[in-house]
Amino acid sequence: MNKYNYKLIAIVLLVAGIWSSCKITKSYTKPTTSVNYRQPDNKDTINMATMKWSELFTDPALQQLIAEGLAANLDLKIAVERINQAGITLKLSKAAFLPSVNGNLSVKESRLAFPQGFGLFDQSTQYDLGIAAGWEIDVWGKLKSTKKGALANLLATDAAKRAVQTQLIADIANSYYELLILDEQLKVLKKTAKNRETDAETIKVLFENSIINGVAVVQSEANFYEAELAIPDIEQKITETEHALCVLLAKSPSKIERSVLEKQKLMYDLKIGVPMQLLANRPDVQQAEYNFRMAFEESNVARAYFYPALNISGAAGFSSFGLKDWFTNGGLFGNIAGGLTQPIFNKGINKARLATALSIQKEALYNFEFSMLKASEEVSNALSKYDNAALKEEKRKKQLEALFKAVEFNKELLNNSTTNYTDVLTAEQNLLTAQLRGIDDQSQKLHAVVNLYRALGGGWN
Repeated sequence: MNKYNYKLIAIVLLVAGIWSSCKITKSYTKPTTSVNYRQPDNKDTINMATMKWSELFTDPALQQLIAEGLAANLDLKIAVERINQAGITLKLSKAAFLPSVNGNLSVKESRLAFPQGFGLFDQSTQYDLGIAAGWEIDVWGKLKSTKKGALANLLATDAAKRAVQTQLIADIANSYYELLILDEQLKVLKKTAKNRETDAETIKVLFENSIINGVAVVQSEANFYEAELAIPDIEQKITETEHALCVLLAKSPSKIERSVLEKQKLMYDLKIGVPMQLLANRPDVQQAEYNFRMAFEESNVARAYFYPALNISGAAGFSSFGLKDWFTNGGLFGNIAGGLTQPIFNKGINKARLATALSIQKEALYNFEFSMLKASEEVSNALSKYDNAALKEEKRKKQLEALFKAVEFNKELLNNSTTNYTDVLTAEQNLLTAQLRGIDDQSQKLHAVVNLYRALGGGWN
């Protein structure tokens, strides 16, 4: 290669360097959004989401189930594979900065006929051995933006995996507590059915002694069967909840070993922190922010397509028409070239590419803002449910005390023939309803704590 060619390449690089001083791609800044919880007096900077799940859920049986779920859940395994895929994409984007090198080995045989014909041919064999290299210099930051976008995609998939983990822990805990609630309801129904069976036997004795009429006998029997018939429904719900929990644990339907409701800790020091901590703690919000960054970098790539691409290529090797001359100075060749490729007739494609990228960027921004609003809503709802359940708890205790006394008084009056069985039946039904609602109050508190923990982004750290 002569000096003129080197000077030409140097000029091309100089021009490219001057053009690259004009900033084509934009610098990324995090999106900002303003959200708040529906708790104006909240000044806490401590967030319960920073607690490890094993510190919040102290029931050993529940801890064992969560550990099994984290090890075997299929959704979590799928999320991990997506992280692996995104990591490979990032490696590919980094490789784009390096020159591409290809080796070539070929043997080409050709036959050429003489102009006058006569059936005569000139036959030759060409032997080629060489390497060729090409390199696109990232003048406008296209490759750099592509790499940043791939990194954002990797971080987004990692955040998605942590979001799956947070949701998984919440789902396992909620299913576990639901089983405890159903167990308690079943316990109350069985006890109620046993009491009503005893009542029915007592009513028969009173009827045989002509103290009450036959209507009370059939009513007491119907009352007993009503309690009995509610038991299979609860048992079916328990079975279905166990099976749903098994799916989370990635195992076949089976019985779930568990504790009892009365051993669960129902009072928590709920610290929700400040709303902007959702950016640091909640994985789905982080995922939405990384998706926005990925879309932002894609728009940078689209802008770079409007400007010339600088490519440098070179080749070297041996080429000859005979094996004896293959590896000689006469067969040695080499070349190097540099050039700028400027789009001229495809600006419509480039404009469409940029418009699409900008639209996707706006969509990603709206998704980020929505994720923040949704997170704020879920936190506020969980707080409200917990507070309301706590308010009902004390009043429910007083209601149950009064209803227990009402049942006892009505039975005494029935034994003395000063009331009818309808009053006893009403009192028992009111008591059963209040007992079930009391269990529901406890359920609401437990689920509220779990959902608040998830809404704040707890469970992945």
